[in-house]
Amino acid sequence: MTPTHSFRRRFAATFLAGVPGVMALSAYVYATVDPAAVPGGLTRPAYAVAAAANPLVLLAAACVLGAYTAPRIGFQSYLAERAEGDATVWSRLRDDLPLAVGLGVGGAVAVVALDVAFAAFVADDLVAVADPGTVGDVLAYAPVRFLYGGVTEELLLRYGLMSALAFAGWKLTGSPARGPSAPVVWVAVVVAAVLFGVAHLPALAASVDLTPALVARIVLLNALAGLAFGWLYWRRSLEAAMVAHAAFHVPLVALSLVTVA
Repeated sequence: MTPTHSFRRRFAATFLAGVPGVMALSAYVYATVDPAAVPGGLTRPAYAVAAAANPLVLLAAACVLGAYTAPRIGFQSYLAERAEGDATVWSRLRDDLPLAVGLGVGGAVAVVALDVAFAAFVADDLVAVADPGTVGDVLAYAPVRFLYGGVTEELLLRYGLMSALAFAGWKLTGSPARGPSAPVVWVAVVVAAVLFGVAHLPALAASVDLTPALVARIVLLNALAGLAFGWLYWRRSLEAAMVAHAAFHVPLVALSLVTVA
């Protein structure tokens, strides 16, 4: 298999894995958008399709970056390796599952506990978004959490961004044969984690005026989760990070259901 053919297979496998998450996001937009909020000249279906355009472009760019940089610095994606003909990847993923699920669920519990600690500082700022909705609202958003959050976001933030940052650091430090050093990778992990937290700000800003306390809350809590996902990608695999991210949402969805039931 030529390097170009191998690159194409890695790109196709990872990009296609991220598409269902974008579709889930588009379907959620279609189901929940207020018709009055749809810009003039667009139908609601067209608006939902348009909402998927930017994530698809970002996903394609991330998968290009990851398909090129990840194998060069030793970061693993079982999806990419399976596309290249490795038949052992699923048994290797099974070995990652206990740690990935444990970190995901444990991380969610820790984040909820920290969020409770933050509550006294942001309670007044969150009055506008205090309505938890209905059970139907929670269930309607669950596919976005698990597919877009668990898979697509990992392709964007870990496979694309973190791989590219670690690759750049590796090149800047002389491309040692052993791969990027631990400090180089940790810089990539932290930067990707912080940007993961920052990426959650626009959704909150659409509902409430952002304050320094709210910004600190959303960035810190999501960045802590991002550190765990980034470490898993580095030490295990991209798919371990995906499983952990999806598992992270299980307690959050359960808590939301209990809150609104």
